[in-house]
Amino acid sequence: MQDPLKAICDDPLERRWVWISLFLAVVFGVILGFYALGNNLHPPSNVEPIDSATLHLSGEFAEDNLGVKENGDGTLTVTMVAARYGFFPPVIEVPTDTPVKFRMASADVLHGVHVPYTNAATMIVPGYVSEFTTSFPKAGKYSFLCNEYCGLGHDSMWSRLNVVEKSAGGVN
Repeated sequence: MQDPLKAICDDPLERRWVWISLFLAVVFGVILGFYALGNNLHPPSNVEPIDSATLHLSGEFAEDNLGVKENGDGTLTVTMVAARYGFFPPVIEVPTDTPVKFRMASADVLHGVHVPYTNAATMIVPGYVSEFTTSFPKAGKYSFLCNEYCGLGHDSMWSRLNVVEKSAGGVN
């Protein structure tokens, strides 16, 4: 059998490294595939479209409906809008050790959110509702940071998350 890489490169050492690289890429792909299957990792399937141009006028993402709401089962839902150049509402307060579902929509362009030192992070794609659930074990002040470049004011796009002790916690 003739080496198919011979037409591309003449040097045997170079062909050997190409084959090693291809082999490693396949091995890593198989490992990642088994890891994803074994841990039930899959792309989001609850795609929820929304009209970004009118989301602020009525419904869940209207200005009066933004913020923290109690669900009645001990969990909270935080509804936020990402728009140039901030997250609205600008300050959120949640108690520690409480499941918090974040529902976010973009009013304009692609944004991302990341809360440093926590596992809270997602992309906020225009035209869709982004959702993730987390809890915060430690009280403190955290920043919501935009981690997708969204324009000239991107570096100043942030919001504040105040995590308070559960006994002192109220909902704002």
